[in-house]
Amino acid sequence: MSLFTPSVLPDPLPGNRCFTNNNDAVSPVSLRSNDVQEQNPTAVIYCEANFGAIDGKTANGLVRHSEKYKILSIIDSEKAGLDAGVVLGEEPNAIPIFRKLSEALEHAGCVPDYFIFGMAPASGMLSSHERGLILEAIDLGMNIVNGLHEFLNDDPVFAAASAAKNVLILDIRKPRNKKDLRLFSGRIAEVTCPRIAVLGTDCAIGKRTTANILTRALNDLGLKAVMIGTGQTGLMQGARYGLALDAVPSQFCSGEMEATIVEAFEGENPDVIIVEGQGALSHPAYSTSSFILRGSCPDAVVLQHAPGRVNRCDFEQMSMPTPATEINLIQTFADTKVIGLTINHENMTDPEVDVAIMLYECELGIPATDALTRSPERLVEMVLAEFPSLKEKLAAGAR
Repeated sequence: MSLFTPSVLPDPLPGNRCFTNNNDAVSPVSLRSNDVQEQNPTAVIYCEANFGAIDGKTANGLVRHSEKYKILSIIDSEKAGLDAGVVLGEEPNAIPIFRKLSEALEHAGCVPDYFIFGMAPASGMLSSHERGLILEAIDLGMNIVNGLHEFLNDDPVFAAASAAKNVLILDIRKPRNKKDLRLFSGRIAEVTCPRIAVLGTDCAIGKRTTANILTRALNDLGLKAVMIGTGQTGLMQGARYGLALDAVPSQFCSGEMEATIVEAFEGENPDVIIVEGQGALSHPAYSTSSFILRGSCPDAVVLQHAPGRVNRCDFEQMSMPTPATEINLIQTFADTKVIGLTINHENMTDPEVDVAIMLYECELGIPATDALTRSPERLVEMVLAEFPSLKEKLAAGAR
């Protein structure tokens, strides 16, 4: 069986096999509110030796926010016995971490609906041990969510195993068929609501998390905001519109980005569109930021930076750029404006974050905040200050 990933993303199968008992309840997972419905399918996430780390960003993101799945537990032998929220430096969330799959199943008291591969290694490929574990999950009757560049539906062994057990393998990164891929057309000019891209100075720096928080904050305020997912984790979390941009042939990246935004605009009639960033425009290992800027033609950019990060992720020989140089590059490359800076607080104390916010605001002349540890109101203020029409719409709705 094969999976094609359209711009409007399918919902997962409804969960009907796994229920937590009253003595072992699992809290719904979200960024700041408990809004995941009980009927969401259940899932365990495999993130061996990487939960809370950079290569575990898929699992980290799903624990922080999941609209599609009810996350029951994490598998990571190095952090077994801990609470997933605590490992992420946040409040306990009653999502336990286990050494192996059998312990996760014992805790659930059933077979969860989904087994999610929660890591994003640079190779994008499975080890032999990981192949065996996924085949074990299939044999138990679990559907598989795979965000790697290795498409399991194209592997005869996995295809045969899933067919035999009548389960789905969701290859999240798999693009649509080449004959269906779209070129840039200029239709982005038909999108009349503000488009805001959340870009960064490095990969795995928190762009998706900030985009999620901003989208939710705008919606909570009364504006209709739609987020466009551009990577596998955002799509797993529940972004209704999106594509895994790094798996699309480069000739079609700008066109697919544009077409996805047009579909969201026509399908949702939003007040504002938030576009998740990928990589960094200045990073030689990634081209996705350039395609996001070309395809979405954003009216504004929010830039994410990690002041405590000395070197580029996975590239120790490369020093981190400064926000000022990245802003200059973005605004030179595209007809857009960076309207705010958000801080990833890794390797920083809370007082250090306060100082960084103050210094960057003075240096750059734009507002700054930490989206995870500060009120989302600051993010909203960045947007409303740049787009008075949104503030007027809010005022009109209040009358």
